Order: sequence, then structure tokens, then C-alpha cells
Amino acid sequence: MRAARAISLLLLLQARRSMTGAELAAELEVSERTVQRDVLALAEAGVPVYADRGRAGGYRLLDGYRTRLTGLDRAEAEVLLLAGLPGPLGDMGLEGPALAARLKVLTELGGAPAAGVRRFHLDAPGWFRTAPPPPLLTEVSRAVWGERLLRARYRRGGRAVERTLRPYGLVLKAGTWYLVARPEDADPDPDAGGGGGARVYRVDRLEEAEPLEHRFERDDAFDLARYWEAKAEEFARSLLRESVLVRLSPLGAARLPHLLEPTAARQALATAGEPDGHGWVTVRLPVESPEVAYDELLRLGPEAELLEPLALRRRLAEAAARTAALYGPPDAGRR
Repeated sequence: MRAARAISLLLLLQARRSMTGAELAAELEVSERTVQRDVLALAEAGVPVYADRGRAGGYRLLDGYRTRLTGLDRAEAEVLLLAGLPGPLGDMGLEGPALAARLKVLTELGGAPAAGVRRFHLDAPGWFRTAPPPPLLTEVSRAVWGERLLRARYRRGGRAVERTLRPYGLVLKAGTWYLVARPEDADPDPDAGGGGGARVYRVDRLEEAEPLEHRFERDDAFDLARYWEAKAEEFARSLLRESVLVRLSPLGAARLPHLLEPTAARQALATAGEPDGHGWVTVRLPVESPEVAYDELLRLGPEAELLEPLALRRRLAEAAARTAALYGPPDAGRR
């Protein structure tokens, strides 16, 4: 542990030129006394590190000294920095390896911020979501990265279920963590690569999660991103059990993919006929239920006209009348 910390200290100084003992202690999450001992160990190993005295002092390396621990060129290092997701990595308990990797990349860049870091930032959670990471995420992550079987307990249909899982990967979707895993007692699908029989579990719904010592053999044919894309599409389609007939203005058709679920929008626009004289098109819009359709069509406002079912059309007409009354002339009188 001390050797790894000393390397991190060396890379910090190389990337940032000069740092105080307090700054190094905060970065490495140790005491300033530990920093002093690590600096001394580096000096005894032949690393030209020294301390500047005074109020503006700190630790620094001899000018011109560099160590190359990465083997990356600058372009490769800049691209790798874009993959640094400090929040999710911290949630999975990977702060240490993430810091070490980031320091090595910054070392390759000579301490200068990469252009990609200045121009790209991934904010994974959706708006207005402040939920903490699932309590068992670290344990699940350990099993995933270590390719170890995971004993998990969760609730299904009001009863507790315990399974031994082969954890293939983790997915962070709009702030929610999901585990893709195959139960050990599930029959694998020979046509689905190593993920045959895989299922999706919400990590925040796990009651227990224990990585086991026994490892499982991972099949390189399993593609987590491709599996998730197919499952997400399948899930969205399973929710769209009903449909409504709608006329859309040109603006309404353009807004549809941005306001509604993408799968529903794509299916609807694929059914569009020829535009009428005003550019409006009629589409068959898949919906989860009339209640959901009511909310979605209100978002489109006057850019959409529901044709059927008639009961929902009457409900939208009532909503439009109430809205018109609210925005009527000032002298119309309001309650």
C-alpha cells in the first residue's frame, strides 16, 4: 500500500509541479506526517524531490525530472481522461484505482489539462435526482470486476428470493444502477454468447449481496452494451400495450421524439401517411395507457389533435376549454 501511495505522490508532483504537504495529504487521504515519510522514502530511492521552505513553500521535483509509467502518447491519454467518471467510480468503490489511473494520464500530459477535459463532461443522473448510491453497490461491483459469483437476496412478488448470480456487468441509467447477471440455475442460451439467460436486477432493490470466493468463466462473446440496448428496447415495447390515433402538425411531428419515449415516437412516425394540405400527418401512437396518453398529448398542446378514442378526446377537449378560460380576456372575470 505504501509503495502504491508513494507512486501516486510522485505522479501528483510531476503533474502539478509543486504541492504543499496539506494538499498532498488531502489528495491521498493520509496525514501530513505520512506525506513527510513518503517524501523521504522517495528521496532515499533516488527521486529528486525536495521541499521549499516558507509560506509559499511545498514539495516539488527537480526541474526537468520526469518518470514515464504509462506508455501512452498524448492523444491516447486525452481520450482516456474522457472516460473518467468520478461519481460512478466512487459509488462502486473504485476511488483508489481511478485516482491512480488519472494521475498517470495527467503525467503523460505533462500536468496540463487535456482539451477533452475542458470541453466534455458527462453528468449521468437525470435532472432533480439526488438519490444516494445503492448501499450494496460496492459489494456488487467487487463481484463484477473480480468475476466472482454473487450470492444475492431480493424481493419478487412479495417474497424473498435468494440466487447465486454470474454478474456480467453494471449499467447506470439516468441515475439508477442495474446489474446484468445470469442465475447459476438458469439454462444458458447457446445462441446468446456468455450472456444467455442473463437478467436485469435493480441494485437498490437487493437486500443482500455477498461476493463469493469462487470465480466464474466469462465468455468474451457477451457484449454488455448490445445486451442492454436490446433489453431497453424490449422493455419499452412491453409497456406500449395500447395505441391512439393522432394528427400532428409539422412542429408536433418534429417535437415528438423529444417529448415522448423514443421507441413510441419512432413507431408512431413510421406509420405516418402523406401530409395534408396544411402539412399535418396522421399517426398511430403506441401508449402505455389512456392516462399516460393524456399527459403526453397535453405536452404537445395545439400541435396535436387526438382523433380516437373518443372518451380521451372529450377529456382533452375539456382540458383545452379550461386552459382557454384561464387565458381569456382580462374582463371575462375569474374565480
